[in-house]
Parts: sequence; C-alpha cells; structure tokens
Amino acid sequence: MTAALVNGASAGRRAASRLWWYVTELTGENAYDRYVEHLRKNHPEAEVPSRRAFEKERMDARDADPREGNCIC
Repeated sequence: MTAALVNGASAGRRAASRLWWYVTELTGENAYDRYVEHLRKNHPEAEVPSRRAFEKERMDARDADPREGNCIC
C-alpha cells in the first residue's frame, strides 16, 4: 500500500469517527454514558441506574416539561 492510500484511509476513519460522535451527541445516545461518568467521578457512592431506568426517567422528565416541545396540546 502506498503512503497516500494509507493516509487517505486513516483520514476516512477519523472523519467517520467524528461523524458518529456528532450523530450520537445529536440524538442523545451518549447521555447515559456521560451520566454514568459524572456519577462515578462526582458521586462514587451513588448507585448507577440501569440504562432502561435512566431512559425512563429522562423520558418522563421530558414529557412532564412542556417547554421541551413534546407536548401535544
């Protein structure tokens, strides 16, 4: 393989990685991971909820707050 081809493939992987990060941030997919990281760093004694419990609480909070724009009124 030539150096240009290797560099191009490497650049493509970096671009794909950045795009994936952006999409997961935009969709909120990383919210649980960030929450767990926050808990372990700032509240090591706290119990870490399951992803399912976290998502349920997140959706309940979103549904309860009409400022989130999800209210069908």
